[in-house]
Amino acid sequence: MPHLTVMLPAIDEAEGLAEIIPRIPNSELEKLGWDVSILVVDGGSTDDTVQVSQDLGAKVIQQQGTGKGAAMRLGFLHFLKSNSDSLVMLDCDGTYHPEQIIDFINRLKKNEIVVGDRLRGIIDDGAMTRLNYLGNHLLTWVATSLFGVGTNDLCSGFWGFNRDSLSKLKLNSMRFEIEAEMFTSCATEGIRISFVPIRYSKRIGEAKLGSVPDGWLILRKLLVRRIFPTPVELQLGEGNLVINN
Repeated sequence: MPHLTVMLPAIDEAEGLAEIIPRIPNSELEKLGWDVSILVVDGGSTDDTVQVSQDLGAKVIQQQGTGKGAAMRLGFLHFLKSNSDSLVMLDCDGTYHPEQIIDFINRLKKNEIVVGDRLRGIIDDGAMTRLNYLGNHLLTWVATSLFGVGTNDLCSGFWGFNRDSLSKLKLNSMRFEIEAEMFTSCATEGIRISFVPIRYSKRIGEAKLGSVPDGWLILRKLLVRRIFPTPVELQLGEGNLVINN
């Protein structure tokens, strides 16, 4: 039976995890022939994130470094060291719907990487500010123009990978620019991305993304990766997906 890892990067998301983890469609995935495990990468939470995750059957690993990018790269490394076959990652703040993992698994049968497309999907009222909506469209357009490869939603936090495609990604992002770097690495490595329209809802709890500062960080990452496609850590022989403390 193939194995699927569902990865949830989290910091102080106890309320979101309490809602999201029970909605992961384990029964449907098992009917499709998948064994499922849940991996929460904790970024130093001060609420009940760890306890809630463990009570709901998830494995918790503590993040090295700080920021979402560091958390995701640690989770990727953990996955690549395991015997799991595929990985689906999503933010656990209630904005994404874990029931749609089924759509990702079906797409992964014929695709290396699948990305949830909010901009061509359904965005609930209040889920995305006008500034964030315009910023997402602008950054998506810039990414497509810089790399000559189409992307529908650069900043989506809902991705699916098979093992081989994930092992090819070259990443060193520490914060919210990680999804943009994942796209640039796909473009550089010639990995095709399939997009699936998804529903995007209002988050549970306090937002951690700063629209303008993190938007500039994402834009800078796009420009840096256009000029320097390979992170300096790989050039120094320190390995892929390396995490700086």
